[in-house]
Amino acid sequence: MTIGYYPGCTLKTKAANLEVAALAALDHLGIEVAELPRWNCCGAVFSLATDDLIHQVAPVRNLIRAAEQGCDTVVTICSQCYNTLARANRLVREDAEKRDTLNRFMTEEPDYAGEVEVVHYLSLLRDRVGWERLRAAVTNPLTGLRVAPFYGCTLVRPGDVAIDAVDPAILEGFIAALGAEPVSFTAARECCGSYQMIAHPEEGLRRAAKVIAAANASAADALILSCPLCEYNLGTRQGDVVAAHDGLEHVPTFYFTQLLGVALGLDPELCRLDLSGPAATTLLTERKYIAAATA
Repeated sequence: MTIGYYPGCTLKTKAANLEVAALAALDHLGIEVAELPRWNCCGAVFSLATDDLIHQVAPVRNLIRAAEQGCDTVVTICSQCYNTLARANRLVREDAEKRDTLNRFMTEEPDYAGEVEVVHYLSLLRDRVGWERLRAAVTNPLTGLRVAPFYGCTLVRPGDVAIDAVDPAILEGFIAALGAEPVSFTAARECCGSYQMIAHPEEGLRRAAKVIAAANASAADALILSCPLCEYNLGTRQGDVVAAHDGLEHVPTFYFTQLLGVALGLDPELCRLDLSGPAATTLLTERKYIAAATA
């Protein structure tokens, strides 16, 4: 059956550097996905209020779109979107009363009972491609690059939708398949600061500083991320984080899909390094993973 693709809002705007290389890489690896028609915002976060069932309408409608297209699986790249869709899907599957309420509310939609499986892009690579096949497809191995894998919150919490429930080191396996060296660092599953960076900047900066400090301590050359909010806090705002905390050193940040594209030998323009800041391009050109002319 067709694998549906749910992009989410940010990947179509400020996080094109997360999406473009990801889709090109799947095409390169022979994995066909179809973007869902008429998709809508998933809601961005999963509501923690027990009486906020209306919040689940947005993610469930996207799952209905997938079912209507004959998809047995829908894949997401953004970790926030994955978390929201996967948890809404679990709610529909396990809570008959709430499922019935949602279906009766969405009078113009077909009933949905959780028929579609929600997977993250990393899980798709591991389970449909496999690390060995991915390693064999790499034409530009990132040999010598020390990469800190940042999971953040929503890929691994709560445990019933964690992408690493089967493989507790899924990002490490991914990094190794690209020829790079995954480095262990203490903040891999910490919060990046989330929306506190806007609501309570001091707390957001403190949280982000903890991640940057751990990456520094591990002597990582780069951080890889899967979440646009993490990229904003740890990448876009990194200058502010470093300025506010003595002893921190800058560390380039990449979406994991960008390094995938580079390792597969895709056109560097598809990796949209121009959206990742000059430090990212500088690191890759200095290590000769990409040609300087593409900077």
